[in-house]
Amino acid sequence: MGKPDTKRVDREISKTERKLEAVRRGEWWPLTSRERLAMTRAMASGARSIHQGNSTGRAETRMDTIGSAAETRLTAELSALYGERQRIVTEYARAKAQKKSSGWF
Repeated sequence: MGKPDTKRVDREISKTERKLEAVRRGEWWPLTSRERLAMTRAMASGARSIHQGNSTGRAETRMDTIGSAAETRLTAELSALYGERQRIVTEYARAKAQKKSSGWF
């Protein structure tokens, strides 16, 4: 038996880690369409407040909230992927131990 096949999960883990880092840097490309829409609305609301001479505090807070929600979503996705990878490795180890204990070779 070779090594457990975790290539697909490892690729998804690295993709999700890149997305998480991008969200932490304030980039929009990893956001879902719903999050992008909410972020655009908050930005437009802030622009409207500036035009009217008011504070942008509420719009900034909303944008921060959306960013942290995306970060939470990606962190949860990442932990689920790590759990899936661990399940694959454990399954492989169990099968290998079963094979070794079943006979002479």
